Amino acid sequence: MITGLIPILVLILFLLSGIKILNEYERAVVFRLGRILQKSKGPGIIYVIPFIDRMVRMSLRTIVLDVPPQDVITKDNVSIKVNAVIYFRVMNPERAVIEVHDYLYATSQLAQTTLRSVLGESELDELLAAREKINAHLQEILDQNTDPWGIKVSNVAVKHIDLPQEMQRAMAKQAEAERERRAKVIHADGEFQASQKLADAAKIMGSQPQTLQLRYLQTLSEITSEKNSTVVFPIPIDLIKPFLEAKK
Repeated sequence: MITGLIPILVLILFLLSGIKILNEYERAVVFRLGRILQKSKGPGIIYVIPFIDRMVRMSLRTIVLDVPPQDVITKDNVSIKVNAVIYFRVMNPERAVIEVHDYLYATSQLAQTTLRSVLGESELDELLAAREKINAHLQEILDQNTDPWGIKVSNVAVKHIDLPQEMQRAMAKQAEAERERRAKVIHADGEFQASQKLADAAKIMGSQPQTLQLRYLQTLSEITSEKNSTVVFPIPIDLIKPFLEAKK
């Protein structure tokens, strides 16, 4: 009797082996005798026929792919190392399985070649100043090329640009020279404004001589208040002229 139950148990285990559980973010691409079913299955509990169906489990979550550092020669012949990060997800599981052998490896290789190609067409100043524009251009190119694979590239970001030591020193000298130039321009502008104010003051004093006398007296007051010393200061005749005329 026990011997008769063994085939039944084997049959039950065989049928139960076809039960698969998929998470909310997973889909199953099922091949039946080598031909793909029209629509992926999941999430939840699905059933595949053992030895007849073959299931490929696909994740629909966003994948973060780190592009290793790439040697790039810019348009102005500067050798740099650049790495980036790519965010993408599988939108069509069936195409991601059928159209490409390994979509992760294919996307990684495509990202490396595209990164070298796009950055090689740009100058160094553009890479440093317009990184957002370059990121958007990379994302557009990768998204167009991965669309036949059922993959959507949502974002591409250039993480780090490694410059040669010689270029770093040259850029530091350039920045220092620019700061010195700005300082000299600011100083010259200040001198120009001060000369304009002095010219305006000279015109006012020339048209009204009494202002010069007041300024003279103010200067005397400042000198006597700062130091207790004897100062020989010539007195303009215009200051004592009224007293002389009154005496006469």
